Amino acid sequence: MILVTGCAGFIGSNFVHTWLAEHDEPVVNLDQLTYAGNLDNLSSLAKDPRHIFVQGDIGDRALVDKLLAQHKPRAVLNFAAESHVDRSIHGPGDFIQTNVVGTFNLLESVRAYWSALPAAEQAAFRFLHVSTDEVYGTLAPQDPPFAETNPFEPNSPYAASKASSDHLVRAWHHTYGLPVLTTNCSNNYGPFHFPEKLIPLVILNALAGKPLPIYGDGQQVRDWLFVTDHCHAIARVLEAGRVGETYNVGGWNEKANIDVVKTICARLDQLRSRSDGKPYAEQITFVKDRPGHDRRYAIDARKIERELGWKPKETFESGIEKTVQWYLDHPEWVQGVTSGEYRKWIGKQYG
Repeated sequence: MILVTGCAGFIGSNFVHTWLAEHDEPVVNLDQLTYAGNLDNLSSLAKDPRHIFVQGDIGDRALVDKLLAQHKPRAVLNFAAESHVDRSIHGPGDFIQTNVVGTFNLLESVRAYWSALPAAEQAAFRFLHVSTDEVYGTLAPQDPPFAETNPFEPNSPYAASKASSDHLVRAWHHTYGLPVLTTNCSNNYGPFHFPEKLIPLVILNALAGKPLPIYGDGQQVRDWLFVTDHCHAIARVLEAGRVGETYNVGGWNEKANIDVVKTICARLDQLRSRSDGKPYAEQITFVKDRPGHDRRYAIDARKIERELGWKPKETFESGIEKTVQWYLDHPEWVQGVTSGEYRKWIGKQYG
């Protein structure tokens, strides 16, 4: 049994689907179901006895203590996080509460549980913390990609909250001996991605005939990682990662935002052309850049390949084709998540 937090969200739900497709080991899924947590992401698992869903907060010590005592997991994987930079700029308090205070409380519950285990189970136990490349700050065009040894230089409230949680996880290992693992990933994309993020936002706005908002000059560079590749990397780190170590997980796919948008537009032109025959790229609209927008992220993923034999299977081209097709094939999911609150947010953020 493994206990996984935040698994009604984007990456977490993909992890549960991937895990149960390849393992018989059950999953207890703890998720608070905030705005980006969506049980529709897990609807196909509703009758699977290997998946146990519990609604709750990672900061609720009594609940987490109860789940640990009841299910006795061999590992805890923490995906739970507030994760959108734009939202962190408007409301940083939620990010501090979930990503910092929540992680602290989760660590304390797990530490108490782990400390009471028999010696053999203590040695086999793992706490895996899923984090982001944004903790490292930004890169100049000619800088080498982020390695695990890069200093933390977070530039947004979101990034600072995740850097804080990473530091807590490290400290709980070095101070208390808790057997931890940390992964820092680049930008994920794929199915079940909440449409406030660039790729799903562009797909849905394009199909709806709306502007495709691009911050600044669109030359911000990100390393794009297909979410299923990321899920396989996490499973591999859980299986064989060295205790106390950090593993950077990237897709080796550096792309400027404007090029990502143009690629999506071209794919949509092929798969579902506009009724007027014009290219979707005509809908591209440049908007005011957001405060503190990091210019470039890139991940050096050589350590996880060298030590654990993992590397991504998808190219950006193959991954984006699968992603666009998934959104075209799942209009009911899109309708379910693009609620009135979501539309109010988009109006606030992009005018």
